[in-house]
This record gives sequence, C-alpha cells and structure tokens, in this order.
Amino acid sequence: MKPSLAKGTRDFTSLEVSRRKYIINILQKNFELFGFQPLETPSFENLSTLTGKYGEEGDRLIFKILNSSINEAKDEKKVQMQNDFQKALEKPFSSENLTDKALRYDLTVPFARFVAMNHGKLTFPYKRYQIQPVWRADRPQKGRFREFYQCDADVVGSESLWQEVDLVQLYLKSFAELNVSVTIHINNRKILSGLAEYAGITDKLIDFTVALDKLDKIGKDGVVKELLERSISQESIDKLDFLFTQSNDALENLLLLKEKFAGNEIGLKGVEELEFVLTQSVNLGIDIQNLVFDITLARGLDYYTGAIFEVKADEAQMGSIGGGGRYDNLTEVFGVKNVPGIGISFGLDRIYLVMEELNLFPEDATSNVEYLFANFGGEETLEALKLIVQLREKGISAELYPESAKINKQFTYAEKKGIKNLVFLGEEEIKNKTVTYKNLEAGEQKTVSLEEFLS
Repeated sequence: MKPSLAKGTRDFTSLEVSRRKYIINILQKNFELFGFQPLETPSFENLSTLTGKYGEEGDRLIFKILNSSINEAKDEKKVQMQNDFQKALEKPFSSENLTDKALRYDLTVPFARFVAMNHGKLTFPYKRYQIQPVWRADRPQKGRFREFYQCDADVVGSESLWQEVDLVQLYLKSFAELNVSVTIHINNRKILSGLAEYAGITDKLIDFTVALDKLDKIGKDGVVKELLERSISQESIDKLDFLFTQSNDALENLLLLKEKFAGNEIGLKGVEELEFVLTQSVNLGIDIQNLVFDITLARGLDYYTGAIFEVKADEAQMGSIGGGGRYDNLTEVFGVKNVPGIGISFGLDRIYLVMEELNLFPEDATSNVEYLFANFGGEETLEALKLIVQLREKGISAELYPESAKINKQFTYAEKKGIKNLVFLGEEEIKNKTVTYKNLEAGEQKTVSLEEFLS
C-alpha cells in the first residue's frame, strides 16, 4: 500500500514543531500575563452541542463521527442495531440515524458547554485560554486545513467593554513580539442588526451577514448576486449600497451611520460600543493605524452579539490570522442564562505560514542539539557518556553517536541534523582531562580543559 496523508492534514518535521512551539510559547506567556488560565476540552463533543451554533454554512463543515453504539451493545441488541443501521444506510443520509458525536469545530462552543456545566463552581469573570486542534470538513487550500490549531482567550461573566479594549491590547502585544505587523479590523454585530433594520430585512439578518462576510472574496457584484439569491430585494440592496464605498476615516463612517440610524436603537447602541473601544484603545497608546472600522466585517457566526474582530497581516497575502467577538447568549442554549462572554482566537497555522514567508523566525526558534560526541568505541564511549550526563544535568542538550563508525560518517550526521558542535573525547583527552570540540558552523576547533568545558 502506498502511504498517503488524509486531505487537509499535515506531518510536522522537528523544525516545524520547534517553530510552532516558539509561537505557542509567546502566546501562552501573554495569555497568562493578561490573567487567563489554561483549559482543555475533549476532541469530540455530542453532535447536538455543536450544531446550530455556527450558521448554515458552518454546520455543513462539522466532521461527524459514525455512531459507535453498535459495537458497545450486547449480542442480541447488536444484531438488531446492525439491522437498523443497514436500513438507515438504504435511506437518504440522516445524521440522526448514523451519528451522535462530532469533532469539535472550534474551541468557543465547547468552552460555553464547559461553563454551562460548571458555572456554579467558577469564579466570574472567568478568563481561560485554550490551545488545541479543531477540525472542519472544508476544501483544503493555502492557509486552510481540515485539522488545525486554535489559540483562544475568552472572558465570561462580564459585559464591560473594557474587556474588548484589553483583548485589542493582547492581540497587538502578541503580534509585536512575533514581529508580525498586523491590522485589527473591528465591527459590531449590533451595527449589522441596525443595517438590517434600516434596509427592512430584519428577518434576513443571517442571510445578509453571511453574504456580506464574503465581500473580500467575491467582491461587491458577488455579494449583491448572493443577496438576491437569498430573496433580499433590490430596493433593500440599494439602501445598503453605501457599505461598499466606505472611507478610511473611522469617525467619518461612524457619523454617517449615526445619521442613517436615527431612531434605530440597536444600530445606535452598536455605534456607541464601537466608539468606546476605538477611543479607549487610542487613549492607551494604541496607534489608530492598527485599528480599522470595517463595516462589512460580518463573520457569519450566529453567536456573536457585539464586537467582532478580525486580524490581518500587513505584509503577506493571507486570510485572517485571528478573529473573535462578543457572544452574550451562547450559554443560554445549554440552559444557563446571563453569562455574557467575549473571546479572540489566534490562527496558529496561518501565523506560521506568514512568519515563514516573511522569514521572521529567529535562529533560536529551533531546538538543535548543542553537542554530538563522536563514538570511538571502548573506554572512550563510557567516558563520553559520563560527560554527556553532566551536560544534561546543566540543561545542555548532548548526544552520543550510537556506533563506532568512520569519523566522516559522524561528521555528516552532525551536519545534516544541524548539531552545532562535534566533540572528540579520545585517549589523549581522557589522559589530559581535556575536551576537543569543533564548531561546525564556524569551522573552528578548540581543545579546552574539562573544567572549562563544563563551566
């Protein structure tokens, strides 16, 4: 059988793992600096937990797991279940018949489920971060995979807009430390609801936002075509035409909205909230050039209720490398009311691709072995291992070439593996209590005392 990978998945080499770990370490450090605590949830959830939370298109991308209850049943029941299963296969596909679990689509809904199950034990506001893989049955392409990592930070139990301001700071601090220049695009779900009310399409809010969210992919004509296909009238579309000719001045755009939202309570509330986040972020020293009010930013997820964020790299052609927003009603579907929340996510895989394209990884982002000890066999091997033990106790990486082979072969191994130094501990070195090593990058060879080597 010819080995192959499932579409949309990848293997990671040691270099890639080290670089991914470099990104994760910076994010994790900043999450904890901002007061977030770690959490992990299972890789799969009950299907009912996930469906209906991501909108029409999102639900289609959920990876469903074939029902395993047949294998768990006793013999007599198993036969009956197998017969029922076969009948189900002969009918049009029904997830109710074949599946009851699914791989998690994101980290936010499982987090909301966790909060709902444990709300009596948690201290609110509760701040958690989570770094785990998620799965989507999407069409693989550059920067889009079926298995990928999300790095989330969420706060639940607070309606304060200062949380939005804090998350803007978390985004910019983290990307600054990764040396990735970014712009944060911001909108507010209440503004989108206000626009739907203004255009007389309140009953088509989800259809409107799903289509609008595709503007950067399919352009104005594509969005208009999709709105018409979703039974939104040309008259309503004409009223929304100003959305496609926004200026670069956020305040000017907000003033225009205030005029159009006269008497529109929810729309004006969205403008007020957005003004607060932008103003206070600037008051804290954030450059307004890093923040863009993007009125067409919709992020077609059903659960956002307020602020919406999307982060884009300034110097690379890539989709969003981060996103999030406020979701004040998500735990209600699990029977727990009045637990407002807001969260953001860092797209690890896309951040990696941007940093790779722009050559932003520092040399120390890789975890190469510091010393390879040449194997001369006999007593020298044992003495080399004794010295390796001492280096490891000091936290210095070292290994012994496993066989007594020709020195050229050992050199080649060290060079291909990216090991920095090749150490020679032969009969003379043992006798004189010295160590000879060659720096393979500089090509310099030194002999030093054993004490100096270990210092």
